[in-house]
Amino acid sequence: MIQRLAKPFPFRLVGAAMALALGGCSTAYYSAMEKVGQDKRDILKSRIESGREDQKAAQEQFKTTYQHFQEATGYKGGDLESVYDRLNGEYESSEARATDVRERIASIEQVAKDLFSEWQQEIGTIQKASMRAESTKLMTDTKTRYAKVIAAMKKAEAKMPPVLTAFHDQVLFLKHNLNARAIASLSGNLGEIENDVELLIRDIDASIRESERFLATLEPAS
Repeated sequence: MIQRLAKPFPFRLVGAAMALALGGCSTAYYSAMEKVGQDKRDILKSRIESGREDQKAAQEQFKTTYQHFQEATGYKGGDLESVYDRLNGEYESSEARATDVRERIASIEQVAKDLFSEWQQEIGTIQKASMRAESTKLMTDTKTRYAKVIAAMKKAEAKMPPVLTAFHDQVLFLKHNLNARAIASLSGNLGEIENDVELLIRDIDASIRESERFLATLEPAS
């Protein structure tokens, strides 16, 4: 038997679709993605998966940054400028991860809005009442589950700015002083920072669990 060669995946089309998405042309983006078999439901699933990974990465980065701040309180002498450089680098990495999460949430909200709008319009074209009612219930249930996911993501994301502000303030204070007084200030504020980081980690964990529950409902029934 002659085996049929697998059809090459159209990476060029996907690349073009991503460019359209970044350029804000949603209609053309969705059209391009449909050509490679990805409808709005698939895109939403993919973006929530990416959002989950972005949150995991942010969680790890915030943990790492806090650990470096904690280590800095044990300063026993030496080059304080190198301590500043390290802490500033970790702060900037945390800020970048927070930006990734914020932008991902926005992209999830956009495709969800478009998906539910299309779904509602399509329901209006169903003639059989029982099928229309069933589709409406499915959409309502999906909306409810999605609302829990996006609320959990936003709750976790909202915990990031206060922690970033605390990191930023300590980094700048260290930059302006570069002396034992700056380290003492860090030691004095570490407890409050630790509490904020713990709350952030807890909310990210909850958001990740909510995302996984939602994603499980999108899997085909076995």
